[in-house]
Formats: sequence, C-alpha cells, structure tokens
Amino acid sequence: MRMPVLLSAVLLASSMAASAESKNPADYPLRIHIFGRNQTTFYHNRVEDEAKGDGRANLFENGLPHAVDFSYECGEKIRPSFGYETYPAKWKKPGRELVVLMPVFGKSNSYFTCDFKTDVKTFAYATGNGRMIEEPVDRFKEWMVKHDYDPEHGKGTPTNLRVDPASGREPETQPQR
Repeated sequence: MRMPVLLSAVLLASSMAASAESKNPADYPLRIHIFGRNQTTFYHNRVEDEAKGDGRANLFENGLPHAVDFSYECGEKIRPSFGYETYPAKWKKPGRELVVLMPVFGKSNSYFTCDFKTDVKTFAYATGNGRMIEEPVDRFKEWMVKHDYDPEHGKGTPTNLRVDPASGREPETQPQR
C-alpha cells in the first residue's frame, strides 16, 4: 500500500522538476531585444504578484533578426532592453511561444523565466526619425555585418558606429537603437 503512494510522490516531484525552466543562459540559444512594452502589474496583499502586457522586439535566430509582437503573463515585471542589450530566449512552441530568461534586477546572476506568445514578422524593427519603422531583414543583416553585431554569438555591442560630433549620438537611421 505504501509503495504506490511513494511512487506517486516520486513521479509528481520528477514531473515538476522536468517542467521547471532552466535558469542557465547557455540553455537559451536565441536573443531578444525588447524595444518597448505595455504592462499592468497586479498585487496581492501589497506584494507584486503578476505582470501582464504586450510589446515589440527583435528576435535574433540563426544570425537573422525578425520583428516580434508579443504578449505575456509573468510573475515579475519585465523591462525593455537598454541600448543594444538582449535577453536569452528559446522556443517553447516554435514560431508561437518563447521562453525568455529575464534578469532579476538588483541581484546579479539571478533570473526568472517568462513565456512570450509571439507573432513573428517577415521584417525587423528599427528606429528612424524618433519612431519605430519596419526594416527588411537583409538590410538589417547588412548593418549587423558592417558593425560586427551578433548578439547570438557574444557580440552584443556594435562597432564602427558613426557619431554626430554635435550631439554625441549615432544617426537615427541606424537599426537597433
């Protein structure tokens, strides 16, 4: 009689462990750059309980950028990327749902996972004249090669950017601002 109960407990514990997402960045081969998001935070007894929202990003997969519109429900708030920063990601359901590894801000080497329901586009997002624009993937890829930018392979900061001496900023016609 005790054996089936023990076996059930072991199976339940192993299935829970199998469903838990890894927090190791090496297990996430893709990179996502979050341009912006709309978010609502829900609280329970004055403690943050859940964040829901949607947003836009570029997903870097197999060396190519693709625009992604996404929605999410997470246990913590997500933050847009700063500069050229990207977050590790992997497909949960290819083309439809990503698992994104988000840093816990204020705690180094601490992460949480969040599932993004995705709508992958045939173009990439870029900014121009202070607004978001669509950019052909091949044109964005040319920019990546020219500036040695490949976040999937550890090249997360573009090089050889022209900087306007008057403002100290790069021209707005560049992708990935």
